[in-house]
Amino acid sequence: MKDGFLKIACVTPPLRVADCTYNADQIIAKAKEAAQAGAKLAAFPELCLTGYTCGDLFLQETLLRGAEEELVRILNETADLSILVIVGLPYASNGALYNCAAVCCQGKLLGMVPKQNLPNYSEFYEARHFTPGPDAGTPTEMRTLRSHPEYAFPFGAKLLFSCVEMPDFTFGVEICEDVWVADTPSVTMARSGAALIVNLSCSDEIIGKEDYRRTILKAKSGSLLCAYAYADAGFGESTQDMVFAGHDLILENGSILAESKLFAQGILYGDIDVQRLAEERRRSNTFQPIAPASPAVPFSMELTESRLDRFVDAAPFVPSNTAERTQRCEKILTLQAMGLATRLRHIGCKTAVVGLSGGLDSTLALIVMVHAFRICQLDPAGMLAVTMPCFGTTDRTYQNACRLAKAYGATLREIPIQDSVRQHFRDIGHDESVHDVTYENSQARERTQVLMDLANQTGGIVIGTGDLSELALGWATYNGDHMSMYAVNASIPKTLVRYLVAHEASQTEPALSAVLRDVLDTPVSPELLPPEQDGTIAQKTEELVGPYALHDFFLYYVLRLGFAPHKIYRLAKLAFAGTYDDATILKWLKKFYWRFFSQQFKRSCLPDGPKVGSVTLSPRGDWRMPSDACVTLWQKDLENLSAE
Repeated sequence: MKDGFLKIACVTPPLRVADCTYNADQIIAKAKEAAQAGAKLAAFPELCLTGYTCGDLFLQETLLRGAEEELVRILNETADLSILVIVGLPYASNGALYNCAAVCCQGKLLGMVPKQNLPNYSEFYEARHFTPGPDAGTPTEMRTLRSHPEYAFPFGAKLLFSCVEMPDFTFGVEICEDVWVADTPSVTMARSGAALIVNLSCSDEIIGKEDYRRTILKAKSGSLLCAYAYADAGFGESTQDMVFAGHDLILENGSILAESKLFAQGILYGDIDVQRLAEERRRSNTFQPIAPASPAVPFSMELTESRLDRFVDAAPFVPSNTAERTQRCEKILTLQAMGLATRLRHIGCKTAVVGLSGGLDSTLALIVMVHAFRICQLDPAGMLAVTMPCFGTTDRTYQNACRLAKAYGATLREIPIQDSVRQHFRDIGHDESVHDVTYENSQARERTQVLMDLANQTGGIVIGTGDLSELALGWATYNGDHMSMYAVNASIPKTLVRYLVAHEASQTEPALSAVLRDVLDTPVSPELLPPEQDGTIAQKTEELVGPYALHDFFLYYVLRLGFAPHKIYRLAKLAFAGTYDDATILKWLKKFYWRFFSQQFKRSCLPDGPKVGSVTLSPRGDWRMPSDACVTLWQKDLENLSAE
């Protein structure tokens, strides 16, 4: 339960219609199994104590009394378990019969939630037996079990239940049809504070319903920024006219975390993150909270560390599915190109200038220019690709730059800058043999000056090449490669840059594809230090600032979700297990925070560039941060971490 993570379970046990004792035995056994696995909540199907398909047996006193007796036994036999158990049963009270969910916790009956929407169409005839639960405007009442009046509990629709030790763990309960209607009870429950909606269901299976069920639940969990636990009835229900498949689902904010196979039995586990959901709601000002009609029912549960089985993607910016990744790359390239094309058309510009180093980022910038020029139907000769050899330029990157410009039909300009940089060194009194930050940045600023002047000379604009990962780390020379007139890569993280270039390589003719693939195989480097004796790149960026795979992971969870350092570290250890050891992850996480805070001044004056994803650093868009913000609190959190 720490860090907002909560293991929950949806259970489809074997049942016997009208055999409450047998059904209670199965519920107790599965509740114990789920608790042993670390689950803090186990949801069972609708009317699971009796079976949903009892028909007119629901009008038999014997069945109703039997359900109450077995509910009491469930309470007693799960009293020593640190788990919430939510079961469905018929409940008679005040002259009416309700289809209810009983919320049980450590021997206490926390509440009884009646079903509000009773289907009475096609194969369903619930109105024959049950009364709809009271609407939200009806005050919550205290009621008792008829056969055990010592059990008093709140009864009402849209009850909320909240953990004292972890308030973000607040949930509401609905029953089957309640999620299929237009005005679902979950809307009020979520806006009143429920991060989790539990749905006890008995949804018969017909052709097409499986996909429809997924669609409804994904949409509902997404629009309400909540998690969903959908527990469905399966084997054991009467097949006189219906067949039940036990389609259990656990979802979070529009995504399926876990899903059972149809016609299977057992327990489905999922690790939801209620802290993440709370953050999403705070971030979204269109999610309008409301005061609950009545206070949430409190329950106490020890905060224990549980094994996290949740899948954590090591590359959150890159879809793992090949088809989805291809589609994503196409769309991103289109967004980048349309942004640039719009800017070119707006200013009536027919020329664009890019510093083409033969590296990854400048290659992507050139690709975007190619696409934009095609959209604008401009002569590709108007793309001015400039290579500016200096002290660190290798033959490999130089040749690749020349080949790329030729293949795309760009106008290639070669402007060596060694002499101008040396003149600058003489002007400021810098020793060329001292390879410090002045040595490096003088080259980067000279390159930018050349590009800007060429743009003026040709009536064009300078296209920026820097990517989102470099912006996050401040890995750019202020007023050097940091500056341009339109930054097409500004919201593309380095891990995604690779896939965009690889996508282009897969779509083009073999000779060009070979050049693009060699670019992909070239170490990332600004090439500001002299090469090795064998002519290979000496200055490798990832050896200096750390692996971009780690930094992009950190970036996603810092910006998109606002997680604390210790939580990001925990997730990173899971995501990169077998790739990076804990000490390496922690080292670069500390480096990330230091650079991220100290380099904000560079991001405060970024040029325009197209937003393509939910994580960007534009000072005019998604990220507003003062350049003088202190990293102290985050460093304190990091100091408490160990790489054990």
